[in-house]
Amino acid sequence: MFENATFQRLVEQDNLTGEVVAYNSFIVEVKGLEGVRLGAQILFADGQRGLVREAYGDQVILFNIDSEQIAIGTLAVVEQEVMSVPVGEDLIGRVLSPTGKPLDGKGALKTTKTSGMFNQAPGFTDRSMLNEQLPSGVTAVDMFFPVVLGQRIAVLGDSKSGKSTLLSQLSANQDGTDHIVVYVMIGKRKVDIEQLLTGLRESGAMEHTIVVQADIFDSLTQSYLAPYSACAMAEYLWHEGRDVIVIYDDFSSHAEAYRQLSLLQEVDPGRDSFPGDMFYAHSSLLERAGKLEKNGKTLTALPIVTTPNDEITSYLPTNIMSITDGQIVLDLGVFRQGIRPAVNAGLSVSRVGGQAQTVRQKRLSGDLFKRLAKYHQAEEFTHFGSGLSPEAQADYAIGKQIYEALQQLPEQLYTITEQQLLLETIILGKGAVEIDISGLKESINARAGEVKNEEDLDRIEKELLEKHTPAPEETAETESETAKTEESEEEAADAKS
Repeated sequence: MFENATFQRLVEQDNLTGEVVAYNSFIVEVKGLEGVRLGAQILFADGQRGLVREAYGDQVILFNIDSEQIAIGTLAVVEQEVMSVPVGEDLIGRVLSPTGKPLDGKGALKTTKTSGMFNQAPGFTDRSMLNEQLPSGVTAVDMFFPVVLGQRIAVLGDSKSGKSTLLSQLSANQDGTDHIVVYVMIGKRKVDIEQLLTGLRESGAMEHTIVVQADIFDSLTQSYLAPYSACAMAEYLWHEGRDVIVIYDDFSSHAEAYRQLSLLQEVDPGRDSFPGDMFYAHSSLLERAGKLEKNGKTLTALPIVTTPNDEITSYLPTNIMSITDGQIVLDLGVFRQGIRPAVNAGLSVSRVGGQAQTVRQKRLSGDLFKRLAKYHQAEEFTHFGSGLSPEAQADYAIGKQIYEALQQLPEQLYTITEQQLLLETIILGKGAVEIDISGLKESINARAGEVKNEEDLDRIEKELLEKHTPAPEETAETESETAKTEESEEEAADAKS
């Protein structure tokens, strides 16, 4: 009844009207609406809505937003000149559909403000240099491939390699900051959506998060619109003076939905059957991120891309990597080795990450890469059963300790200072001593608050190294016991023979 009243009011306002003359699943052809704008929102007499995709005089092609069924002869009227969604501070903590409808049972939205979905990216002169790190709480990311506020960095990996977990950790780590997270789930199963929402609520991250969801049972058009809707909600807060992080989970599902819509529309398929404007669909979205000159605030874009069989050279991953300022690659091979998060250090890169690091942090990152390269080299020799030189033994030992330090459960989050203390203490040990990594992590949590300058870092690291390495007497006793055990075993074997 409400929708009919709204339709009647729009007609009485002398808005453009038309009539459905054909449809093919989500693609609707309307006769009339001559002069309508591309991207306009259309209301049908039965309450469904459409998005103007193409217009040839009085022949207009729409994407049906709500379903793939509509009766021939249904009347249509222009509802809005541009497809819009609700925006504002009142959306924080809510779960919404791509069209802005509440899905969390908390009642109607209080905001009356709206914004167009397909806004243009800020111009070059409206932007400022990126120079502030976005801490994820994950050591393998913050120390090796730091994310910068305002950056566009992709997260790539096969299914179940930990992509969503990593970004959930990043979201939870914003607790206590002024950062707002907009998390959009595209074409996901309901169980995955519930799992994410449960995690956000339990960690307290929901208090600074807006969730936009389009599950696998929603229309293809809603999956297509979801990231644009989330970006519009984030942009409004950004221009109003908030730092906002948008997590797109994931672009593979979005590309699949757009491909299906384009094939239904009989658009000529290109590479991998994707439409020719697939690159533009994602680049126009990701280019809306950055840092504003007028208020110094940032919009950070973190798109997820699924790479079956870790194939990152296929069409979609290479598209996204060419648009973004870096990528974090999660590798199933690394995952199977028991390393969490399973970051592939050889394929990952953050092209602007160094701009947000101090000189000491840059030196540490460079040192870590060299240590791990030497570790992998020493590891290759151990496969042949050959003995290692003292230098190679030290490289092998320190590499193992670094990888043990990088192991991190989803609920564990570390500050940048804690990460520095952890890894610099290991490097200080030079692989010559065995460090109790588990105990070291506990001590660092207690001591990180004491750090005020670099002198404090140096002092605390020496104290931590001394505390968490075995005393020379203990080491000698252990070696002596090992030698005695080996001698006893040899004597027993000789007696038996």
